Amino acid sequence: MNELLQQIRNCTLCQEHLPLGPRPIVAANPKARILIIGHAPGTKVHETGVPWDDPSGKQLRKWMGVTDAEFYDETKIAQMPMGFCYPGKGKSGDLPPRSECAPQWHQKVLVGMPNLKLTLLIGQYAQKHYLGDQMEKNLTETVRNYKAYLPQYFVLPHPSPRNRFWLSKNPWFEDEVLPVLRQMIIDQ
Repeated sequence: MNELLQQIRNCTLCQEHLPLGPRPIVAANPKARILIIGHAPGTKVHETGVPWDDPSGKQLRKWMGVTDAEFYDETKIAQMPMGFCYPGKGKSGDLPPRSECAPQWHQKVLVGMPNLKLTLLIGQYAQKHYLGDQMEKNLTETVRNYKAYLPQYFVLPHPSPRNRFWLSKNPWFEDEVLPVLRQMIIDQ
């Protein structure tokens, strides 16, 4: 696994498309039982090199009911985004994750983590990649139907502060979904 992670961290596959240059962000360990697959790192995570080291990560840790120490213990929780590097800025936020990363690296990382019991698919990019035709018509319906993807996958919206409106429109998420997520995290 260490050799694979070094290969990923040295990747320059799409560097000509990355406004801040390559800085692949990944954390994995063969002992990990939980895997988080999100979009791609933002500028703050690009700067620090620490996965989910931003307001979205703080919210995600709150949703999961874990401490920073638990979240960053890669023997328990692994981090593998759809795009390993910051993709750049778009009209309404960051650009989508680069499409090269998942086909190049995901399966290799997954093979190296035989103890995984639960994978959190955060946002539409991860859900489309891993669920494909099993997704509902939109993110809200996919998350509402989260039980259909258990026990392998737990689907979540992105915990970005930009999603406050979605959270306020969907109070069932905090009332019904998050308690199940927290219990599943405890059970791992």
